[in-house]
Amino acid sequence: MDKQQQNSTMALNDPELSDPSGDPQPGDLIEIFRPAYQHWALYLGDGYIINLTPVDESQAAAMSSVKSVFSRKAVVRMQLLKEVVGNDSYRVNNKYDHNHTPLPVSEIIQRAQDLIGQEVSYDLLGSNCEHFVTLLRYGEGVSEQATRAIGAISLVTAAASAFSVFGLINTRSRNRPF
Repeated sequence: MDKQQQNSTMALNDPELSDPSGDPQPGDLIEIFRPAYQHWALYLGDGYIINLTPVDESQAAAMSSVKSVFSRKAVVRMQLLKEVVGNDSYRVNNKYDHNHTPLPVSEIIQRAQDLIGQEVSYDLLGSNCEHFVTLLRYGEGVSEQATRAIGAISLVTAAASAFSVFGLINTRSRNRPF
């Protein structure tokens, strides 16, 4: 079994990662499960995807680097799905189709191809790889991953503020002479 078959089998044998529709079709969103985050790509066809990779890394290193999520710039690259996935798993995940209408496949592919080789701004919360591929598929950038991260940051900030205020009140009450 070659590496592509292994990766397809890995994705299809895991019930949580499998896609009932089978092989990716042009215009599909591909969710790649990295150890600490999900990377997103758009399937172009013939085994190729388009995705964002860090500007300052070699093509091979960019595939699985956590550094990619902290970059401020990215390059749009067309690469083989099997090479980008490596030993990780993936699935077709057009999860926004229920509330966003996909553009015609020919338009998605043309928009993607027009961007190959371009350097673009990258921001983990506002303009990440999921925003990029959903912008191509739907004409609107969407990222549940970023929304969850923003929610978590807001919660931590609110908790820190509450503890700070509580600590200030508690300190004042301890310093009062009775």
